[in-house]
Amino acid sequence: MARFPKGYVKPTSSCPGCLAWGDFRGRLCPACYMFGRGHDTAECTGCRRVQPLKWNYCRLCWCQARLDAKTTEGLPAAGAYVRERLAAVRSHQLFFVGLHYRRRPTPPAQRKGGRRGPPRKPPPAPAWRPDPGWRQPPLFEQIPRRFARLDPADADLASPCLTWAKYLAHRFAEARGWGRNIRFAVNRGLAVVLTGHVEGDVIRHTEIFSPLRALDLPVGHIVTVLEEMGIFEDDSEPSFERWLIGRLEGLAPGIGAETERWTRVLRDGGPRSLPRKEGTVWLSLNHVRPSLLEWSSRYDHLREVTRNDVLIHIKTLHGHQRRDQLVALRSLFTWAKRQGLIFRNPTSRIKVGQNEYAVLQPLLPEQVERSVEAAMTPAARLVLALAAVHAARVAQIAALMLDDVDLGNRRLTIAGRARPLDDLTLKLLTDWLDHRRRRWPSTANLHLLINSQTANTTGRASNHWICAPMRGQDATLERLRVDRQLEEALTHGPDPLHLAEVFGLDEKTAMRYADSARSLLEQAAEQHLR
Repeated sequence: MARFPKGYVKPTSSCPGCLAWGDFRGRLCPACYMFGRGHDTAECTGCRRVQPLKWNYCRLCWCQARLDAKTTEGLPAAGAYVRERLAAVRSHQLFFVGLHYRRRPTPPAQRKGGRRGPPRKPPPAPAWRPDPGWRQPPLFEQIPRRFARLDPADADLASPCLTWAKYLAHRFAEARGWGRNIRFAVNRGLAVVLTGHVEGDVIRHTEIFSPLRALDLPVGHIVTVLEEMGIFEDDSEPSFERWLIGRLEGLAPGIGAETERWTRVLRDGGPRSLPRKEGTVWLSLNHVRPSLLEWSSRYDHLREVTRNDVLIHIKTLHGHQRRDQLVALRSLFTWAKRQGLIFRNPTSRIKVGQNEYAVLQPLLPEQVERSVEAAMTPAARLVLALAAVHAARVAQIAALMLDDVDLGNRRLTIAGRARPLDDLTLKLLTDWLDHRRRRWPSTANLHLLINSQTANTTGRASNHWICAPMRGQDATLERLRVDRQLEEALTHGPDPLHLAEVFGLDEKTAMRYADSARSLLEQAAEQHLR
């Protein structure tokens, strides 16, 4: 794909699909792009060009047939007559991009209640699980179905199972604020996967994921309805399994097998150990992998690794790399010793050392100003205030609920601790709530921060989305949080108890901020004396 330099403006050109002239992004005009997504490419019966076809004719021929029907007096310009005019197309009238649609001379009459267009369809009638009645028990296991071969036009719309599914989808749409497009797509996907469904059959994730994605249908919303019906089975391979196979590649068979067992114990827990978070498991295996790859070229099992091998390896490391890899190796060999896989722990009596933190430095005013200028949306400005004023972590900001905001009493609860709302945060919070109400009036998500993806669900926004506006800046959300806590220590004195009470910090973390503030104050005093 060609990459254009920054500031490049695509010149005015002609669309290769409909030959329309105008300004548009990409290779095709928007209308031809959407037309091509829903139709297969072949040779057009009218103009003999290889284009996406509808009823064996390309979009340019359809536009000309519609124009001919419109200019013919006394005949309608839509429906079956336009299809009849396709065979009579012998030439094409060129047009500009976006100007070939029929425009009404006057605005349409407004219906009662302020809504335009046809009246809304009534909600589906209440439906329940259909009575299967008597049926023959299956003699063999369920045969995998090929949903990709099913044409949506051949769906069985009169199926009692589909009627029940549409009613459940309507209830989810009302409860979670699904829009009209999502409702239509969910009903279309349910019609595809439930055609030919027999009571007792199970719909598996691997069977429907690719066909639904090929039709641009929301797999997650459809799976939600199928799970409520009790006929869905998630047989997809977890991402952890694929990652683990890749990380163990290159290790000796004996070393790789025991390392896999240790990794699974870290994730799932054991008789005498609690399960760790998946991120901790990733870091632990990534830390021991370099040393295990080196030893796999000489040894076949962990019991062959000696203390001297560990010392030689960690001598090549410095700082946090030495500490992290040594801690992970101690965890691996301690587990192996406890399981009786090795005779002696080669990492015993090797000191990790005390982690010496550097003195925290405050942010410069110009760094903070650049981050303020980068916050362009109401959500970004609110997130910036929560990090810079209230020292909230990204995960804590993502977990905020609407019930945590008390505008009447000017209180905000972050991670279980109530904080007073200052004027700046109150204004930004009010602006965001107004934007949230206008943008997603029907959402059922109770999280304070939502976006176009989470507005139709009940989950929280991702950390990646929250940090996106500040990414690339010197004053990131994490550095703003640290700067706020350091400023508190510099303003009210390096008192760890005060910091722990105000921000809810751990005692060691509060002492670290107090030490950094004390060092900065001493440096400032020395420079003043000079």
